[in-house]
Amino acid sequence: MSELSDFDDMYQEVIIDHYKNPRNSKKLSGSYDETKAHNPFCGDEIELQLMISEDRIVEKISVTGRGCAISQSSGSLMSDSVYGKSIEEVKNINLNVRAMLKDEELSDEDLDSIGDTYAIEGVKKFPVRIKCALLSWAALKELIDKY
Repeated sequence: MSELSDFDDMYQEVIIDHYKNPRNSKKLSGSYDETKAHNPFCGDEIELQLMISEDRIVEKISVTGRGCAISQSSGSLMSDSVYGKSIEEVKNINLNVRAMLKDEELSDEDLDSIGDTYAIEGVKKFPVRIKCALLSWAALKELIDKY
């Protein structure tokens, strides 16, 4: 976790908190969409479950897995940022997070849409870790592209 020492203290605390206390990590029951993602370079794994309402809202979400602090905290942050959002909002948030990590310019509105997920912004300084940060977002894209 030496890369984390380069982040602002506030963002480091958010990342560590989400790593140690992951949000939305309880497996879902009932009818849901599910996918798994794996980063073969470092071994990080994510399992994502989504329950989408008839109104196309993320009604329930579960993110579980194992791996580095970046991949696991990013999954937790993702689950918080998309819970209760419409599929269109989720697609937009996903695009904005990807753009942020590619160091593309975002409007204030786009930055606001990602909320606390901004904490992983510092990962872009470490290109090899961007895949860790995007693992859960890639799984999310796979599921929401069905809608």
